[in-house]
Amino acid sequence: MSEVKHITPSADFDWDNTGKSTDIYKTEDRERMEAMYDQTLNTLTEHEVKMGTVISITDKEVVINIGFKSDGMVPLNEFRHMPDLKVGDQVEVYVETREDKNGQLILSHKKARALQSWERVNKALESDEIIQGYVKCRTKGGLIVDVFGIEAFLPGSQIDVKPIRDYDVFVGKTMEFKVVKINAEFKNVVVSHKVLIEEELESQKSEIMSKLEKGQVLEGTVKNITSYGVFMDLGGVDGLLHITDISWGRINHPEEVLKMDDKINVVILDFDEDKKRIALGLKQLTPQPWEALDVNLQVGDKVKGKVVVLTDYGAFIEIIPGVEGLIHVSEMSWSQHLRSPQDFMKVGDEIETVILTLDREERKMSLGLKQLMPDPWVNIMDKYPVGSKHTAKVRSLTNFGVFVELEEGIDGLIHISDLSWSKKIKHPAEFTKVGENIEVVVLEVDTEHRRLSLGHKQLEDNPWDTYETIFKVDSVHQGVVGKVTDKGAIINFTTYGVEGFAPYRHLMKENGTPAKTDETLDFKVIEFSKENKKLVVSHTRLFEEAKASEKQARENERSREESEASRNVKKIKDSQEKTTLGDLSVLSALKDEMINSEKKDDQDSK
Repeated sequence: MSEVKHITPSADFDWDNTGKSTDIYKTEDRERMEAMYDQTLNTLTEHEVKMGTVISITDKEVVINIGFKSDGMVPLNEFRHMPDLKVGDQVEVYVETREDKNGQLILSHKKARALQSWERVNKALESDEIIQGYVKCRTKGGLIVDVFGIEAFLPGSQIDVKPIRDYDVFVGKTMEFKVVKINAEFKNVVVSHKVLIEEELESQKSEIMSKLEKGQVLEGTVKNITSYGVFMDLGGVDGLLHITDISWGRINHPEEVLKMDDKINVVILDFDEDKKRIALGLKQLTPQPWEALDVNLQVGDKVKGKVVVLTDYGAFIEIIPGVEGLIHVSEMSWSQHLRSPQDFMKVGDEIETVILTLDREERKMSLGLKQLMPDPWVNIMDKYPVGSKHTAKVRSLTNFGVFVELEEGIDGLIHISDLSWSKKIKHPAEFTKVGENIEVVVLEVDTEHRRLSLGHKQLEDNPWDTYETIFKVDSVHQGVVGKVTDKGAIINFTTYGVEGFAPYRHLMKENGTPAKTDETLDFKVIEFSKENKKLVVSHTRLFEEAKASEKQARENERSREESEASRNVKKIKDSQEKTTLGDLSVLSALKDEMINSEKKDDQDSK
């Protein structure tokens, strides 16, 4: 057997920790490090924001060290606004929980941004700061942008200075913006990318405007077309090419000449440096058409052209591109009745005209169409001599007469007094109507003023010559009472085709009642005037004059008897020289007889 050796244990060995982990730190070191550790744990509070360092990035997560006992995990999709995120970057994170059930530190970058986002957004608005945002998706009227974790609205009109046709091309991009509006009540934020472009363009404009000169020719690009002109991009500054400065010829819309994105040379006509307005011209780069107009053209020459515009007052004819003349509607026909230019031509027609006026300095030309046809008033006296009879067409009616047309360009007037010899006409509409044909006689020709005086009644003999022999004053005729008014009534003498007038007081019948309409009675002529075509009659006069004649006859008879009695008395006085009682009785009897005779006459008259 081998010999057993006895080993004496060391006095420093700690038998209580046998089998346990051995601490290599001294007591004071341990206490110091434990204090540091406890302090670290105490400073990390849940629901607070900390700065952390990205230590690794996977397909789904980002590992971030915030100085805690363990690293935290953040979903990668919370960093979509930071597509260039890399290891070592400092980011803000929100401590959701220090340890979950697996002992894992849970962090959120999205919530960290959200907690401070409103403060940042308001600060950005106040300081006019340029910020970055991530375009998440498209929405109605614009785009949704992630700004500091807040969903802000980017209107379509604020994306760019030029109209954007496809919003989808911006989705997924990180862009620079400025906050332009905040509604704290509804938590709405509006951002703009356009203002950044405008600020840059504004500086460019100022530089470009400082170098502009009138008459300078620049190349521009058509960026927008309107009905009144074209907006041109001159390389950072816009100018307006008005429709009237596009072509020397007349155009209805700029699209007839230009289209979007066309690159053309334009000349600067004018500009306002303060208002940043530039007026451009295109036609000014080509010669003025009036300078190319045939120098031999003069008033009276015939020219051909195309109808380019019709108005109420005439038509514009393009002789050559950029040179137009006006045919006034009064120069389209010899007729005095102004019609619409559309009655003679339409836009696009090629017509021949005559030059009436030509002013090359003012660049104005007036043309005529009727001058290509013979003037109907030439030798008018040969065709329409006074007294000649014709058929005319009624063109219009007035209170004083009828306007008729004998032929194109030859008009005349029939005065209302020349329509009928006998009928009293208050308005020509009682006699004729527009469009009807009427027979006329030429009464007078005024070649200077191109007027014809016509008559219709003159086609017949003047019946008043005959009436003068029939309707003598005091003659009696049978007539029919027309309409009765408070002034009187028209009396129709149908046998002769003439009308007379009976004043109201002359309509009274013998029984004291006035005559009524359609009543047939005898009338006495009390006034006749051939010159004035006046016939005044009375029914009342018939019985009034009969009574007056009868009364006069009675008065005459009484006067005769009185004269005879006086003569008898005188004879008696002359035959007797002395007066006796017998004589007195005879005289008394004679006197009584005369008185009785007078009384009898009075009773008979009553």
